[in-house]
Amino acid sequence: MAASLTDLLKSIVESKAVLDAARPLPQHTLASLREKWMLEWTYHSNAIEGNTLTLRETKVVLEGITVGGKSLREHIEASNHRDAILYLEAIVSEGEPLTEWQLRNIHRLVLKAIDDDQAGRYRSENVAISGPRTTPVDHLQLPQTMADFVSWYGRAGLMSPVERAAELHTRFVKNHPFIDGNGLTGRLLLNFELMKSGYPPAVIRKEDRLAYYDALDEACVSGEYVGITTLVAEAVLRSLEIYLDLLGLKKGPAPRRDDPER
Repeated sequence: MAASLTDLLKSIVESKAVLDAARPLPQHTLASLREKWMLEWTYHSNAIEGNTLTLRETKVVLEGITVGGKSLREHIEASNHRDAILYLEAIVSEGEPLTEWQLRNIHRLVLKAIDDDQAGRYRSENVAISGPRTTPVDHLQLPQTMADFVSWYGRAGLMSPVERAAELHTRFVKNHPFIDGNGLTGRLLLNFELMKSGYPPAVIRKEDRLAYYDALDEACVSGEYVGITTLVAEAVLRSLEIYLDLLGLKKGPAPRRDDPER
């Protein structure tokens, strides 16, 4: 039987409690896990947007080596995403709150050397997005919309971290405040929220792209966040299981979903 969101969230809380009880974690283990997440998060998030670097090629690019036959933009996207993760780690470690200035800085890193004119700047024109059923907000409304977005975030403290992260991501993507790089920036925001709450990053996998887009579209249209939150919760649970397995820690059986499309 497919696991409900309630079951997933319960399993996440239990797994995180086991992990927290083992802190501080071994430094070499933490370093290896950090390297793993940086690579896989960068690969999958860029692949969702159409970057053709393989996981192995992404690793090579992050090590500073050029891959033949791949575009300069694809190389830059990988290194930019790595730099954006480093920035997230810094603001999380310093306990900085999420502000519009932080949003712009994250986006500036995503588009650095790709579109410097638009990096960190809200769009000054309207856009149409192929696929989703929602139309991004008019560019003239963006200043107020983004101020409202940050204000909502400031009131969302009573939600569970996973639910808050999923809704933060969805609301940002629905606003589509930048000309390009909204998906990458949105997934960085998703993990900013999780990391701030002591969770490992949730990697939305390339192979889950269709289910991810469908869940995101449904949430943007209906305001119903169960689907996207479930997908995020599954990713969080996968990450926690990797931590616990590597550390040899016991955990209860995780709920499984039967639907092969999700």
